[in-house]
Amino acid sequence: MKNLFAKRCRQISFWLLGSAAATLLVAACGRDEPAATTPTAGADAPQAPATAATALPRTPAPQGARVFFITPEDGATVTNPVKVEFGIEGMDVVPAGTLQAQSGHHHLLVDTGLPDLSKPIPADANHLHFGDGSTSTELTLSAGQHTLRLLLGDHLHVPHDPPVASPGITITVQ
Repeated sequence: MKNLFAKRCRQISFWLLGSAAATLLVAACGRDEPAATTPTAGADAPQAPATAATALPRTPAPQGARVFFITPEDGATVTNPVKVEFGIEGMDVVPAGTLQAQSGHHHLLVDTGLPDLSKPIPADANHLHFGDGSTSTELTLSAGQHTLRLLLGDHLHVPHDPPVASPGITITVQ
């Protein structure tokens, strides 16, 4: 439990660092700070692009880049802790804050759709950040059906252009 708490604290720290950098970037460009977003559960389609005043520059993703689940498989019935392994092709995984072409870090979306793709990915119970560059985790989920999706974020936690996201998978926790 202590390790999980420490890991979550590191993830939040990376997110805060990315948010602070994004705020400085926006302020340096003479724009207003972007408003926080609240994802809509089940919204699989990206939201409409934000206006130029609130959108952040998006890092290009190479054609064919993809993220996917190694485990669990779509439709799997699992028990806690749920072991989740992330896969990636066509890009490198690097820690948040690392500005490197064709790279990013994983975000695991749990029981929610894609967030606003023009803004940093939220950090909350439905948007788990892996800014340390990790490619696996263990989750404790309530019994029942859950949806999981991966979304790669750049050095500032902003999704790439085009977004590098996995299809959603559904698992059942016993």
